Amino acid sequence: MNNAISESIEAYLASVAGRVADELGTIVPEAWDVPAPLRESMAYSLLAGGKRLRPAFALAAAEAAGGEPAEALPAACAVELIHTYSLIHDDLPAMDDDDFRRGRPTNHKVFGEAMAILAGDALLTHAFHVLATMPERFPRVSASAALRIVKELAAYAGAPGMVGGQAADMLGEQGETTLTQLEYIHLHKTSDLVVASLRAGAIVAGANEEQLAALTVYGRSIGLAFQIQDDILDLIGDASKLGKSTQSDVAQGKVTYPYLVGLAASKAKVEELTAAGKAAVSGGALPAPERLLQMADYLITREY
Repeated sequence: MNNAISESIEAYLASVAGRVADELGTIVPEAWDVPAPLRESMAYSLLAGGKRLRPAFALAAAEAAGGEPAEALPAACAVELIHTYSLIHDDLPAMDDDDFRRGRPTNHKVFGEAMAILAGDALLTHAFHVLATMPERFPRVSASAALRIVKELAAYAGAPGMVGGQAADMLGEQGETTLTQLEYIHLHKTSDLVVASLRAGAIVAGANEEQLAALTVYGRSIGLAFQIQDDILDLIGDASKLGKSTQSDVAQGKVTYPYLVGLAASKAKVEELTAAGKAAVSGGALPAPERLLQMADYLITREY
């Protein structure tokens, strides 16, 4: 990827992160009559920054399908609410037991385990409220489109999707988990929410089934590549850039791609998957896939 494209996509992602941050700032209304620690715990993780890649995928998919990305912003934020809840729960002592996230102490380290769990529960639930009210804000987004996104996101984020992947991750053990089982973990724990983001943005844009199918292949491929890259960065990355501890997978005895196939083969797999994802959206079904192609190239070289 040349420097011009790199700067372009970095500027795009920064712009999306800013728009999403502004939108998320209104997601938890001050008028809510809720205990202050709950509100603070929700906002602490929701507004902590981060790459906002899933919202970027949603907006880029709306653009790729020929729609108006702004109309997909509520759907993008709904996915980010679910992603944030998953991170809060993933960091808990009963799961990955992490002390830092995005360069700050994890939620339970600041607010306690009980409030962290409740904050995650609240963010998850509120995501579906955001989706249900989307047609009120954007009349061109039909109620049937909002309902389809609700239905799909519930599946991609629930037991058949992300939660199932997290459960399989908890059950995995070095020396027992196979490569096929690890792919199941990564495809569901990571790829499914990427796919949900892409499909949500495209549904808002009125995408047809052929376009949705292409985006699904792209999302599964890029999501898996992203997670393998995470495995690689946990092993050799810079903790100051990542905003979290490295070598945590090794310390916890977790099964990763580098553990099973080695570092070189893991890097080759990332390249292979990225090429497959790009091919899926370059076949002519989508009128404007350029942003998605740029994001795929950008993610393969990321250091955080």
